[in-house]
Amino acid sequence: MIQVILPGHLRALAHVIGGEVELHVEGQATQRSVLDALEAQYPMLRGTIRDHITQQRRPFLRFFACEEDLSHEPPDAPLPEAVASGAEPLVILGAIAGG
Repeated sequence: MIQVILPGHLRALAHVIGGEVELHVEGQATQRSVLDALEAQYPMLRGTIRDHITQQRRPFLRFFACEEDLSHEPPDAPLPEAVASGAEPLVILGAIAGG
């Protein structure tokens, strides 16, 4: 099982209690496969993390795992083994902007 930590606004939208969701991902754990599983389990999140058409990450969301920013990694690149094994979560973080 892969653990994903969602930002507060997405937890509220998905009616998730607590900070983490657990997902079963078929095949290799990649950003795409994890987001596919997340959207399948929580269909109300479709289009909130990535664009409906392009499947690109939304600009004000970032992906972190194992103390690394994975936001600019290719969507089909394998996630770190610690994430794939469930030892570490994939963190989806809402970026803060303003001035």
